[in-house]
Amino acid sequence: MEIGFCGPGLMGAPMIRHLLRAGHTVHVWNRTRAKAEALQADGAKLVDTPRELAACCDAVLLCVADAAAVEQTVFGAAGLLDGDPAEPRRLRWIVDHSSIPPAATRGLARRAAEYGARGGAAAGGSAGTAIGWIDAPVSGGVGGATAGTLAIMAGGAAGDVAAVRPLLEAYSSRVTHMGEVGAGQTAKLCNQAIVTATVAAIAEAVSLAQRSGIDAAKLTEALAGGWADSVLLQTFVPRMTQSGQPPIGALRTFQKDVDTVAATAYETGTPMPVSSTVQQLLRLAAAMGLAGADFSAFVDVLQTPRGGPGGAAE
Repeated sequence: MEIGFCGPGLMGAPMIRHLLRAGHTVHVWNRTRAKAEALQADGAKLVDTPRELAACCDAVLLCVADAAAVEQTVFGAAGLLDGDPAEPRRLRWIVDHSSIPPAATRGLARRAAEYGARGGAAAGGSAGTAIGWIDAPVSGGVGGATAGTLAIMAGGAAGDVAAVRPLLEAYSSRVTHMGEVGAGQTAKLCNQAIVTATVAAIAEAVSLAQRSGIDAAKLTEALAGGWADSVLLQTFVPRMTQSGQPPIGALRTFQKDVDTVAATAYETGTPMPVSSTVQQLLRLAAAMGLAGADFSAFVDVLQTPRGGPGGAAE
């Protein structure tokens, strides 16, 4: 396949490098061109618009910020599916690695299918115009993307998922087909509900240890092998107790995902009291000016001086 990739950011760039190392030809577009240019040394080919990718690529992978960015990249001016549906296009599959609401995913997939159907009718019913949408959010963070060990939760038609699976396996250790379009995004929301609640709990534990006068950095050793041990514990205790750690993501990303969890919980009538508390904690972080801070800044929200905002002793 000729592959297109939109969004070579912290996650996307290492994913692209894995595709290149696997021998694929990868055409890259990014709104900030410098991020795409940084991959030329690895062998990536640059394009000026997403629309160009539809003409030369069998599959286009997206890894962008939110649903609005996905919609703009696909259906906006010079987007993947901008212009006359009857125009010749090579594009067969759109794989969205972004984390967006399941309902938005289903709506975008319907629009892509309708676009392909209009093109097929104009071309006399050619079967080659069908466009399959695969929602394939990932888990594993920047470390997983760099190591090529991401976990991918995929939604879409079984045949479409099977067709792009060899691409996804270039940077993942596991691809799980969860069901029809939108099912991958729902699985990612389940993942984010667990991750954000766990990181918030780790921040509380670190804060409790520090206020109690013990070395919070030793929690990774003390809790290793016990029920509280996890990849998240081993990752975030050092990040919360040591300075100079490189960022792995911004709290605003967690806030976007937890807001989507809350909206989906409302739509489905699902009680989620823990996620609701985490949502308010993230809103407090944003009010404190920490929206752009690293994920580990959960602990900074809890660092109000003893005695309250004024710092008076108890």
